[in-house]
Amino acid sequence: MTEAIAELKTVGSGSYLQDDVHFLLQPVQMEVTDVAEKERLIQTKQKHYSEMISFESAPTDVHKALYQRALAQNGVRMASDVQALALALNEACTGPSIVLVSFVRAGLPLGVLLRRALIDMGREAHHYGISIVRDRGIDIVALEAIIQAHGADNIVFVDGWTGKGAISGEIQHSLKGDARFPQEPRLVVLADPCGRAWLSASAEDWVIPSGILGATVSGLVSRSIWPANGGLHGCVVYDHLTEHDVTRDFIEHIDQQREALGPVHPAKPWTATERSELQAAATQVVESLAARFDISNLNRVKPGIAEATRAVLRRVPDHVLVRDRNDSDVQLLLHLTEGAGVCVEEVGAALGPYRAVTIIRSAS
Repeated sequence: MTEAIAELKTVGSGSYLQDDVHFLLQPVQMEVTDVAEKERLIQTKQKHYSEMISFESAPTDVHKALYQRALAQNGVRMASDVQALALALNEACTGPSIVLVSFVRAGLPLGVLLRRALIDMGREAHHYGISIVRDRGIDIVALEAIIQAHGADNIVFVDGWTGKGAISGEIQHSLKGDARFPQEPRLVVLADPCGRAWLSASAEDWVIPSGILGATVSGLVSRSIWPANGGLHGCVVYDHLTEHDVTRDFIEHIDQQREALGPVHPAKPWTATERSELQAAATQVVESLAARFDISNLNRVKPGIAEATRAVLRRVPDHVLVRDRNDSDVQLLLHLTEGAGVCVEEVGAALGPYRAVTIIRSAS
């Protein structure tokens, strides 16, 4: 570890193995905010979402069972997609090492798995977990420490998936005018239904097993928190969830499945036509739902299975729309809506590239 990074007071690797990732996040303690109160403060613009945290409960037995089902159903697909992305990165990055910068939390499992796959290909690969906050940008303190240690040439940003493309836009805004980075930053994801990533394994909205859980599959850290006094962005370490932690088990499971694969073709960036078509289809869905539900703030529209599910867990949902109620990939979402008493509507092809969308309730 370099001096610039060693000097930062961080939470280390959380519950990941030390070699798998280094979190450039400072540990913080903060009072939890009730979900309904948090929603009111966000929508009335009294506080930004990144300035509050709600209590994260342990997953229920049903939640855990649905995670296990997703792992059995889609584990091999995820392993294959990891290999396809790693092969593409091995070709695209010609320098001595590749620096994976994962966004906490959704990018963490993919970043860990990509690093292991690249090392198996004989590449030198480093992996860091940093914060990016919608409307506020990347943690520049963390990013500059990484650049000081490794340079900027082969930095690749990693997230789990795209929903509307907000994080892609946030990266571009944060790095605009920085000549050390390409005009289109290298954002790698597993699923990119809206066509906003630099590289994705597919455009399909599918249930990524690690997307079903929160801290217990992401090193036992909270989502990132805006630093009130500057410096690194922060996080809370969720020690109360230790007995439910599957972080390392998940990585070992997918990694073993990847090692058992036959030949895999490298992932390919979207062509200009593919990108344009994906973006147009996704935008049309979001705009039509905003019109239908009289929404002016598009942050209240959460498209994609993972975003829709997280919105039900973390926010105050008003409606959930699914393409098909019988779709095995949306069963956790349906279970959560049942518990929350949220209306679910089956709308078929009206969701375009998405299989589920959650509409956040207006606080007014």
